Amino acid sequence: MLSMSFRQGGASLTAFALILLTFFAAKSDGSAMADEQKTIRAVMHAALRVTDPLATTAYITRNYGYMIYDTLLGTDENFKIQPQMASWSVSGDKRTYTFQLREGLTWHDGSPVTAEDCIASIKRWAERDTLGQRLMEEAKSLEAIDGRTFQLTLKRPVGFVLQAFAKLSPYPLFMMPKRIAEMPFGTPVTDYTGSGPFRFVADEFKPGVKAVFEKNENYVPRDEPPSWTAGGKHVKVDRVEWIVMPDAKMQVNALRAGEIDMVEHTPFDLLPLIEADARIMIRAIDPFGSQIMGRMNFLHPPFDDAEVRRAALLALNQKDFLQALVGNPAYYRECAAMFICGTPLETDIGGQTLLNDTMEEARAALAASDYDGAPVVILQPTDVGVVKTHPIVAAQLLSDAGFTVDAQPMDWQAVVSRRASQKPPEEGGWNMFFTIWNATDLLNPLVNHALNGRGTSGAWFGWPDDPKLEEYRMAYAAAVSDDARKAIAKDMQKYAYDQVIALPLGQFLPQTAWRRSLSGVQDSPIPLFWGLSKN
Repeated sequence: MLSMSFRQGGASLTAFALILLTFFAAKSDGSAMADEQKTIRAVMHAALRVTDPLATTAYITRNYGYMIYDTLLGTDENFKIQPQMASWSVSGDKRTYTFQLREGLTWHDGSPVTAEDCIASIKRWAERDTLGQRLMEEAKSLEAIDGRTFQLTLKRPVGFVLQAFAKLSPYPLFMMPKRIAEMPFGTPVTDYTGSGPFRFVADEFKPGVKAVFEKNENYVPRDEPPSWTAGGKHVKVDRVEWIVMPDAKMQVNALRAGEIDMVEHTPFDLLPLIEADARIMIRAIDPFGSQIMGRMNFLHPPFDDAEVRRAALLALNQKDFLQALVGNPAYYRECAAMFICGTPLETDIGGQTLLNDTMEEARAALAASDYDGAPVVILQPTDVGVVKTHPIVAAQLLSDAGFTVDAQPMDWQAVVSRRASQKPPEEGGWNMFFTIWNATDLLNPLVNHALNGRGTSGAWFGWPDDPKLEEYRMAYAAAVSDDARKAIAKDMQKYAYDQVIALPLGQFLPQTAWRRSLSGVQDSPIPLFWGLSKN
């Protein structure tokens, strides 16, 4: 979910001085040795604070996980699942999956990776991840055969075992040593032992300021070329430092001065400052980007009424939202696909009105409904640039359609807290809020949290109680062919638009900027630091 903050504007002189002192302290800490090594200094979209990749869906923690941990399987740029730590075979009755770890896998402390470690990791992941929970519901047994081999036996054939093990986000299936995987949730993870291509340098970790990774000299990459989370993870530098610079203009100036090597997400309004700089490369390395999403509250009027929800859907169009956030059409795409444009499940079925001006139809639909003029309470964050424009656009469009709108300003953390409230709007609840999802979190019915229909017992904020959505999810989980999955996803999207379960409001491409002294930057939904070289 929302993980980026395009902070705009300059800091005061005092604040600017403090940021400079923090940066140079972070740069010098770790001794002069870091300057003698090949070190990549990157400003990521957020500061790393949580180091348990199952404790949060924050993207920065997920990215940290890919640095120090490895996965059993990987997903390549063609959405094909590939062996990573393990190869696999499937029995003739499609109920038993056998996984064998490749030779030479060790943890950062030198001990071997075992089947028991993997089983403990899978069980921990399945406690938190919804797809993992579904898999364990279908599992008959999960047991080690020998030190490098384990088997998953199912009660019946299902078609999503490999997809679950290779999922990109959220909650990827990272392998951990058994001693860490068996720690109770809520216990802070202070043992940073993984088996991935980088080691975490705990002594230099300053939460909210700096995170440092060093090359794992004992990592044995696969032989294949790197492709997303699959293939050979060859580390070609000594260190990677994630430096926190809250001020966006300072980030751009530091990039131009060569003090940092990369800015993961450059604010769109600052791109003109560096586009003409021949020393800097700018590209959307995530080919699918992010999706703006609006969410209604199904528990309270007026959006507990499907007819009123449909009128609101007709009032909204993607172009207004994308223009307000991005501006330049080169960086966005009008896309009605709930499962993201450019992916195998792309379709615009049911969502065509979002791509057109249907305001007159919205007014007629609202007038024909039972809407009584009750205010629509919209949560309006004021401090995070990437989400603060959406409520303003929505308030205007809904007002034009005939809704009474009450947009309530607050900071983003207040939105995050208040959207969890199931109280009526007049008692501190809400009717509508907006957020940003990374496209990789919406790729299919099993990972798309917005299309969960389990009501107050398990659905995402807004809490639609819709058994038919769960029927589609179950059917998708049981499907064993790509064609069958595509057909189910198409029917599910059509139904979800009819019931207005989610409001996809456009796809946009955050721009990554880096100095041309870096080479090997890979296009991927996840920022990858293996394969990068620095001249």
